[in-house]
Amino acid sequence: MSSNNQASQNLYALLIGIDHYLPNTLPDGTYFLNLKGCVRDIKNVEKFLRDNLDLPRDHIFMLTSTDTGTQEVVEPPQQWPTKENIVAAFKKLHEIGQPGDQVYIHYSGHGGRVRTPPQFQTIKGGDGFDEVLVPMDISNTEDHYIRDFELAHLLRLLVNKKQIVTVVLDSCHAGSATRGLNDIGVRSIGIINTIFPQMPTIVASDEELAATWLALSNTGGRAFEAEGGWLLEPKGYVLLSACRASEYAHEFAFDGRRKNGVLTYWLLDTLKQLDRELTYKQVYDRVLAKVHSQFADQTPQLQGERNRVIFGSELVEPSYAAVVLSVGPDGQEIILNAGQSQGVSKVAQFAIYRNRDENFRQEDKRVALVEIVELGATSSRTKLIRQFTLEPIEEGDQAVLVDLGAIRLQRLVRLKQQAEDEPSPESVAALAEVERMLKHDRNGFVGLASDEEAADFVVTVDLFNQLVICDPLGEKIPNLRPTLRVEDYNAPARTIERLMHLARYRNVLGLDNWDRNSTLAHAISIEIVGVQADFTPGEKPSPRPFAADESPPTVKADEWVFLRIENKHTHVLNVTVLNLQSDWAIRQIYPSGAANYEPLDSGQAIQLPLRAGLPSFYQEGTDVIKVFATVGTSNFRWLELLPLDQPQRQDQALRGAPSDPLEELFAAIMLQGHGLRELSLAPYASNEWTVAQAEVRVQQK
Repeated sequence: MSSNNQASQNLYALLIGIDHYLPNTLPDGTYFLNLKGCVRDIKNVEKFLRDNLDLPRDHIFMLTSTDTGTQEVVEPPQQWPTKENIVAAFKKLHEIGQPGDQVYIHYSGHGGRVRTPPQFQTIKGGDGFDEVLVPMDISNTEDHYIRDFELAHLLRLLVNKKQIVTVVLDSCHAGSATRGLNDIGVRSIGIINTIFPQMPTIVASDEELAATWLALSNTGGRAFEAEGGWLLEPKGYVLLSACRASEYAHEFAFDGRRKNGVLTYWLLDTLKQLDRELTYKQVYDRVLAKVHSQFADQTPQLQGERNRVIFGSELVEPSYAAVVLSVGPDGQEIILNAGQSQGVSKVAQFAIYRNRDENFRQEDKRVALVEIVELGATSSRTKLIRQFTLEPIEEGDQAVLVDLGAIRLQRLVRLKQQAEDEPSPESVAALAEVERMLKHDRNGFVGLASDEEAADFVVTVDLFNQLVICDPLGEKIPNLRPTLRVEDYNAPARTIERLMHLARYRNVLGLDNWDRNSTLAHAISIEIVGVQADFTPGEKPSPRPFAADESPPTVKADEWVFLRIENKHTHVLNVTVLNLQSDWAIRQIYPSGAANYEPLDSGQAIQLPLRAGLPSFYQEGTDVIKVFATVGTSNFRWLELLPLDQPQRQDQALRGAPSDPLEELFAAIMLQGHGLRELSLAPYASNEWTVAQAEVRVQQK
């Protein structure tokens, strides 16, 4: 394993987090609200870089403004994220960096859209607008935005010096304040204002900025009309942004108390868990899936060199091993320096390797297996589960996470009366009945969220006296039909049934093999290669490729997409494809007949034609295609669901009894009835299965 200390000498980071904005009022009377999770985002990123990559303090440039609830700024002025300081930090990175150095830039704060200044309208269009970042010193009389053409120029300086650049923007393009039911933050200014900058700006001259923009554009004009384009398609660097242009970048309290940016939270969660050899595209796929599993109205976007290995160099090796801090006298109790802050939970299991070992895929090198019995914030007490050698565990040995501990089977629900006026007796009674049913549910798939817990769903009565189910942000979950009126005697029971259905759907959506050291990790790759309007099965397909920045790809109903599956493993694998549909159904689409799987030889690939479908009364929906690959002969029909509000079959003739540990896992996910909130993955052999998934957005013709 390469030395992280050696790698970190070639990595620099600029981290910008803005919770506190100086007093400001825009021309229309609106102003920038303070945020809650941006500085926390940046501190979490700093912790990851220092703990996982051993990045020295003098390689990290941090500009933050903490919201203290007053007008006071606790950071010294030289650390404020003002436009002047941000631009100076970019130029400092250019000055000290050398060719081949890596530069990581992470921004958490407000973003938005403003009118293009007159002198740039010739290259961006007379009615053009600029994407902007909003420094803390934005003013009602002076333009302190960092506009897209300014950011493009600053990044081009780094790229022209052959520095390897990664940019993460956890902010909105545009949008207005969300009307969520919870205290959710939105990182967007929500307006298009007409204050123009005084030129030349502190970034560069008009001529230099225009030359940069034209050099980056294929047409000499505006080239980011695609939904996700914060900038022109990046050249020479990777750009990960929080959402599409029409969406919101949300903050959310994942622990029920403190807010984080949704993009930053799942990005760090992914980087801590996935293999260092993954590309940014593979990292993005997991981030997209995790964000969409909770927030359907936020779609992270990836642009630029998406096939580059994360952090751009094989030298940068995040260390995924915890350390044995102490061993009890009898060797049965072991303390590890891992806890909640590392994302593990009680009953998580770790494989113990010798301090000198580097290849954690060699199972024959394992000394022991331990399980967390007392979870701490940064250290935990474990018990010995199995000893593989006669050698005792020693302080300083390495502990590699092989099982996160549990998957959540139960989804939590919060009840909220949304109507501003005095609620009707029927609405109060309907919510009370939903609460009673949740408290007495013995199935275990749904439960009431406490004040300290983050809810998966919010149930409320809307202004039309309808019981509705919302996501954690208070946005109605789409495609729940028919409507349920509070005066309908069966409405509460139907609501509970829908919640249970959605919980099962989410359980399958989140199903993953967490053992990154499994011999099947990354054993298959999948790709949606293109779309074709007219296709007859059996003919040679000629799909049109999707645009590079079209994530996820969008097709019309009845068009055909083509799914490519490649077996990168050394042995034959059995492949099954499930479609998680926009009508909340789950069905097996490959193989489509009675077979449970189709074998795929090592090194071989198949391309499956799939016809996009959408119910006639839907305008748009998102399908998630989930591809499973196994060594054994498991039956994935355990995971099937009929569309919402249709009675679910219990067809044992089709499913049979669970025949292996993996099928037992599926049965627990879909049929468990013991009130379990979590299910340990430990018994389900991680070396025998893997899964990958992709999303496709379907629109009516």
